[in-house]
Amino acid sequence: MVAPRTYREFWPYYVGEHRHAGTRWLHFAGTAGVLVFALVGGVTGNGWWLVAMPILGYAFAWLGHAAVERNKPATFRFPVWSLIADFQMFGLMCLGRMESEVARCAGVTGGERV
Repeated sequence: MVAPRTYREFWPYYVGEHRHAGTRWLHFAGTAGVLVFALVGGVTGNGWWLVAMPILGYAFAWLGHAAVERNKPATFRFPVWSLIADFQMFGLMCLGRMESEVARCAGVTGGERV
């Protein structure tokens, strides 16, 4: 498969890089933590919470890729799209729709990796 040129093309690739539920749940925990840190930083005015946001988010995500998925995070090749996709995945998980999205995207990509 050729490298995606649009976010619409990127999304199935991103989902394919997160096939294991454990990876997705580590992403979810990191993203939830980022949102909590943003809230606490905003309420307290303490900028250290904001500095810690990407550290927390990426730590959980990269742990999932290293220990569970055993692949390289898409962040290194597609940083902006990966950030957007992480929040999209978080939202779909909150709605209980991510599992069906994984199944749908598996058919779209045919299991190929970029």
